[in-house]
Amino acid sequence: MSNRYSDLWKSQKWKKLRQNLFRLQKRVYKAVRAGDLKKARSLQKLIMKSRAAQLFAVRQVTQLNKGKKTAGIDGKSSLNYRQRMELVEALNDYASDWKHSRLREVPIKKKNGKIRMLKIPTIADRAWQCLAKFALEPAHEATFSGNSYGFRTGRCAQDVQKRLFDQLKSNCNGINKRVIELDIKKCFDRISHTSIMDRLLAPACLRMGIFRCLKAGINPEFPEQGTPQGGVVSPLLANIALNGIEDIHTSLRYADDMVFILKPKDDADKILQKVKNFLAERGMEISEEKTKLTKTTDGFDFLGWKFRVRKDGKFSCIPSEENHRAIRQKIKAVVNNSNYGAEVKAKKLAPIVRGWRNHHNSCDMSSSRDSLWFMNLTAHRKFRKEKKVSRYRANELCQKAFPKVGYRQNQHVNVKGTKSPYDGDLVYWSKRNSRLYSDTISDALKKQNHSCGHCGLKFLEDESVHLHHIDGNHDNWSKKNLLAVHQSCHQQIHSLHP
Repeated sequence: MSNRYSDLWKSQKWKKLRQNLFRLQKRVYKAVRAGDLKKARSLQKLIMKSRAAQLFAVRQVTQLNKGKKTAGIDGKSSLNYRQRMELVEALNDYASDWKHSRLREVPIKKKNGKIRMLKIPTIADRAWQCLAKFALEPAHEATFSGNSYGFRTGRCAQDVQKRLFDQLKSNCNGINKRVIELDIKKCFDRISHTSIMDRLLAPACLRMGIFRCLKAGINPEFPEQGTPQGGVVSPLLANIALNGIEDIHTSLRYADDMVFILKPKDDADKILQKVKNFLAERGMEISEEKTKLTKTTDGFDFLGWKFRVRKDGKFSCIPSEENHRAIRQKIKAVVNNSNYGAEVKAKKLAPIVRGWRNHHNSCDMSSSRDSLWFMNLTAHRKFRKEKKVSRYRANELCQKAFPKVGYRQNQHVNVKGTKSPYDGDLVYWSKRNSRLYSDTISDALKKQNHSCGHCGLKFLEDESVHLHHIDGNHDNWSKKNLLAVHQSCHQQIHSLHP
């Protein structure tokens, strides 16, 4: 019986389904851009009823999302093929009148020692939220500001980094500017539900579902506020509520983190008052102790980087102290783990170090601190303590564990204005994507003309690129043996040829 469902799931024409869904999303985006909201709403209804969207929503939450194994209140942490097909049918029958289950609460410790509640929906609710996101995102992408970068397809933290360079470099007189580092108190917990519902571009059935989703995650003390942190659609709802705050003054926003860039004549108090009024309408307020006005020459931390304008007027960007502490702890946790041998440690360290270096490859990594020299030395010492690891073998393992990644300051190329992946310019987006990956993946993408080696479709932001080793030997990194494929295509290849 289960074989039948497994074959049914694997034999879905995912390539065709993806094209169908993307075509509908593109039409929603264009309708909102043209101001035809009636047409946009009817297209959103089509997406909610679309078989392609329903199958994709289930696949996204059960196969592709990083938190796919997290259980909700019902205790289910994964679905077999039969349950997946049943969930697709449930979405087909009840998507327009979805009833949300309660949320499982998981306490998470914050950096300042306080506790934050992560509220996790069930897999079925996550699938419905993913379906709702497919319908809502293209409509709101058409209205979002070009200075908003967090939790949006096609945009990343490096875009903010580059924009700050453009604003604070020497020929823009960055040395005389000041920066307001804005912090919103408990942003996700305090967003007013009415402010989200008033701004939501959606048909009545979808609005009702979103309203129930918000009410499922409420705090009894604040029944009219908050979006559940842990929901698939929550970041999008927060972006909808905060959209427009960027227009108050020259600013850059990444989710609820913001910086306002002030010229010498700008009045900081007047700007802050406007921000307070804007947030008050949405049920939120500024965190007074964390919001501060800083000279660019003193430097400020933002999104894991330390930005500063030096005395000679040059712009400097390095990984922040906090970011460094976090990577050191990650490396130490692997190096000091007595359950692993040196070979396994090197294998586990490589993606951690490569990921961190890739993230910071557009800033200054020339210092010995940023080269992780000391961590490398510590790992070498640990490896040598093992019986069969000679000094030469330890050197080889350290080279494997701490792979070199090139860096060049301010090399990142920004996303153009208010462009969005839903505008249909696939060539622009797939070429841009190849720049965001490391050299090996980037080379494979260029060779394949920025298309997936398995399904032949262009790469979009919503799915990560994986490298497939054609001969199955993961130590063979020759260019002929590497194929850049979608994450889902990679899973498909291995399910067909285990």
